[in-house]
Amino acid sequence: MPDDPRTLLFWRKFLATLPKDSDYRTRGFFAEKWGDNREMADELGSLIADGVKTAACSSVWEWEAEGRPLPEPGCLTIVLDGSGSPLCLIETIEVEIKPFSEVDERFAREEGEGDRSLKGWREAHWRYFTRILGAMGRDPSPDMLLVCERIRVIFKK
Repeated sequence: MPDDPRTLLFWRKFLATLPKDSDYRTRGFFAEKWGDNREMADELGSLIADGVKTAACSSVWEWEAEGRPLPEPGCLTIVLDGSGSPLCLIETIEVEIKPFSEVDERFAREEGEGDRSLKGWREAHWRYFTRILGAMGRDPSPDMLLVCERIRVIFKK
């Protein structure tokens, strides 16, 4: 569980909205910025909080490099802006592992970024994966496996 005071306060505010017997009270959570820079974290965080971005993807290699288990339905994440302030709490509702080349138009639209087209999604994500994976000594490929999540906002400030 994260220990940043802002994140813990946000979590306590969320818990205060729940009935005493809610199963959310017994779950852990992650807190993270989305993207690889402050501006991207602000942009993606806003899209998520506004309900525009209802899907997200990352490379399986990123998860392995961080030593984290892959997300599962029910995972809770506090989405942080570029300065580390909480924006909203999301729940993962679906996870699918698939190659980059198999991401479809629907998923690209649900990611909510850019022009929301599959072509735009592929171009932007290829650039992103080139940066991120390059720092790990890897190159993106059409068959690289992605963790494709569908998410929903369950609480925001």
